[in-house]
Amino acid sequence: MGVIKDLFAAYSKSELPFSGGYIVSSFFDDTSAYTRYEVTSYANVKDIYVTEEGITFQADGRKIYVLVEPANFSNKHIEPAYRDAAHNVPYRFSEMEILTSGRQDKVMIGREPIMTYGSFTVLRTRGHNFSYILYQSEDLVPTFKTFMEDSIWKDCRVPKHDSEKAAALVSALFAQIVNPPAE
Repeated sequence: MGVIKDLFAAYSKSELPFSGGYIVSSFFDDTSAYTRYEVTSYANVKDIYVTEEGITFQADGRKIYVLVEPANFSNKHIEPAYRDAAHNVPYRFSEMEILTSGRQDKVMIGREPIMTYGSFTVLRTRGHNFSYILYQSEDLVPTFKTFMEDSIWKDCRVPKHDSEKAAALVSALFAQIVNPPAE
């Protein structure tokens, strides 16, 4: 099974790979099951350092965004790119794969990764939010799929069958951004 560690703990122990890695961050809404996930693949690292906001990576990255929107979300009619900062991702509805659960929750996955050049910052976690680093391994994609399936099911309360479908879609996109291991 692949190795997954808390990002900030791994940084404090100097265990972040400079050859590239994969970060999964969640941002849970305080008042509902609304959740944003950011999945980042990074490479070409020049530096990694802590700031007041979080950990900054001077590296190129590719990001996948996932939204889990409960059926009772009041702003579901607003394009995800135009929602307030706590609820937005850089996609319009037409640029996302949308899976509707049996309970009418929606899992929305950006169809194409977003490139970040130069640097990006992973925000400090608060509350139930998390940021994990996934290390390169032969079973990286299945490990990621299992992780996302469990999080969408248990953390976002999406029915298990639907969380399995959503995790399959996210992991297929994740497989496209996996960096080859450093030689």
